[in-house]
Amino acid sequence: MLRAMHDQALSIALIGIFGIGAQWIAWRTGWPAIALMLAAGVISGPVLHLINPEHVFGELLEPMVSVAVALILFEGGLSLNFRELRKTDGAVTRLVLLGAPIGWILGAVACFYVAGLVWPVAILFAGILVVTGPTVVLPLLRQSNVAARPRAILKWEAIVNDPVGALLGVVTYEYLRRAGEGGSLASVIFALVAAAVVAGLIGWLAARALGWAFPRGHVPEYLKAPVLLVAVIGVFVLSNAIQQETGLLAVTIMGVALANMRLDSLRDIQPFKENVTVLLISGVFVILSASLDFEALRQFEWRFLAFLLVLMFLVRPATVLISLAFTKVPWNERLLVAWIAPRGIVAVAISGLFALRLDRLGYSDGSILVTLSFAVVVATILFHGFSIRPVARLLKVTGAAERGLLIVGATPFSLELATQLRQLEVPVTIADNSWQRLSPARHAGIPTYHGEILSEATDERLDLAQFQVLAATTDNEAYNALVCTEFAPEVGRDNVYQLGDASNDEDPRALPESLRGRALFSAGHGVEDIIQREEQGWTFRKTRISEQFDFDAAKASLSEGGDMLLLLRKSGALRFFTHASRPTPQPGDTILTYVPPSKPKPKGEDE
Repeated sequence: MLRAMHDQALSIALIGIFGIGAQWIAWRTGWPAIALMLAAGVISGPVLHLINPEHVFGELLEPMVSVAVALILFEGGLSLNFRELRKTDGAVTRLVLLGAPIGWILGAVACFYVAGLVWPVAILFAGILVVTGPTVVLPLLRQSNVAARPRAILKWEAIVNDPVGALLGVVTYEYLRRAGEGGSLASVIFALVAAAVVAGLIGWLAARALGWAFPRGHVPEYLKAPVLLVAVIGVFVLSNAIQQETGLLAVTIMGVALANMRLDSLRDIQPFKENVTVLLISGVFVILSASLDFEALRQFEWRFLAFLLVLMFLVRPATVLISLAFTKVPWNERLLVAWIAPRGIVAVAISGLFALRLDRLGYSDGSILVTLSFAVVVATILFHGFSIRPVARLLKVTGAAERGLLIVGATPFSLELATQLRQLEVPVTIADNSWQRLSPARHAGIPTYHGEILSEATDERLDLAQFQVLAATTDNEAYNALVCTEFAPEVGRDNVYQLGDASNDEDPRALPESLRGRALFSAGHGVEDIIQREEQGWTFRKTRISEQFDFDAAKASLSEGGDMLLLLRKSGALRFFTHASRPTPQPGDTILTYVPPSKPKPKGEDE
């Protein structure tokens, strides 16, 4: 018993290390996280034999993975706002209502004529392959620079079609099981539709109950995240008890319903649920690939390779292009959506489940489903994971070529800063709720955003994915801190900056560092300091670092009172000099300094 507990604890630790380690390497290198997590599982499992999920977890493995997938789907549902759906011009509705049946039919034909499966197994497996899945699509989109509309289409399709594919597999299996008992297809469909309606109702009622209880204080703040977590698991289990595989539908509807209630409580637990999802996706992928059986892969035949090619290059493109015919979605965006369709853990888990059940019904091809599903997952993850960026660039379906700076607050200081950065070809946008204060920026040709940056409408009108850094420079330091706190989870805590003195923590009037952004300037100048300097005529200077004019020379040339504000790397990355961070420039980098007007320009600075 103690030995088994030790093995389980060690396996859980190794799964976390390999999963999160793969995500970290993906962040550092820019490689697809899903491909690295898949490789990490293969190395730790069948190659090095460090992790054997089936041996260690036994019968708990399937429910563990199922609950994890349910939580991932729920978190994905929480990101599905109907305002975003309107941006897709009806593409998601068509991909669900038309794309799922078309993909099912074309996939079944490919399974029968190319893979050589018998019709019943071909139809069941094709239903499962309708899914793309948030476990693979969301990490893929997180690391790619895809434009807003195709990004929304792929995200919505992945989350909504996940339970649809599972239900199609259930419909087929139930019909095959009941066919020998004299059951008809109509009765099977009616029973499953009724079960799906009940599951959807359970999810919706659970969302309404939470939406009623949270704002009224019936659940304390410290219990909101645990209550939400337990509620999701409870809804999933209850729906599956009524009809197997309807739990995924229930938690998806629950998540979408909560997302569109605009509950302030959900904003408070946003970091928690996102962190949980990252852990679950990492763990599930490592478990998936560590469970890979090389013996099963020996059943792989040449016709299976042909099937993979037909699935990726014929079935998926035909499904999307037929579904999106005569829509307003541009052709280049349709082609990107037609190419990106990676399959993940749901396809493998459901295939393995039905493989056992089909064997009991006498269909020998059922055992081949495990081999085929693993092959589909590996092939689509590798092909789509490594190709999404070049394909998006080729089709010109990317966001901003370089992620830039969002400046909140139109002031003389921020206007001059934006002007200098635009001369360095850094994308800059100035946001302010005053049309009059934005007037100088508009006249200078600087992109602007007119509106309250903290409003919920900002999510719909401004794509934050185009910004790598946010700087709050209004004349209200408390408001600057609020802006940084609000956008830190989305932009990154290390990428939100503000005017204000963060070094004087002993001042009882000062906000604690945990409630504010990083201070612009290493001296942490406040709003009043900047206003005084602007009145005195302080200006920005650009200094390019080279082998001859290094960082030490740049510091020596800085006049008394002058400050280094930011560093622009050759790669386009922005790094600010703060009281807590002092980046080291390399040859080819450019430093932007803030200096008194009388400072002469040293050698190396722009004329």
